[in-house]
Amino acid sequence: MMWQDFVFMLGSSLSIVFLAPTLRDVSARVPLGTSVPSMLVGGTYAFTFSTLGMTFSALGAMATTVMWSLIATYRSPGDTAPVRGSVNKVALFARDAWNAAKHRPLRP
Repeated sequence: MMWQDFVFMLGSSLSIVFLAPTLRDVSARVPLGTSVPSMLVGGTYAFTFSTLGMTFSALGAMATTVMWSLIATYRSPGDTAPVRGSVNKVALFARDAWNAAKHRPLRP
């Protein structure tokens, strides 16, 4: 067992603790442009850690991915229903990404 495995798991556990209040707060609104990329990064980390044999790190990253998925589902702005159709979520994410790119253009 590598000590680094526990360090990464601890970091993921802390992020879950810090994200929990957002999930509990019914008035919280987290843009899909924030939650979806965080969810994808967490899933990528979980896969990568699992291929390296770092089981605890992979489980921690997967738990963080689940937390971001719940935040994307229940705390994204827009419709107040707890679960919306996936088409609406994709459209909302695309609009968030477009607005972010429009207001912060890339500079060479």
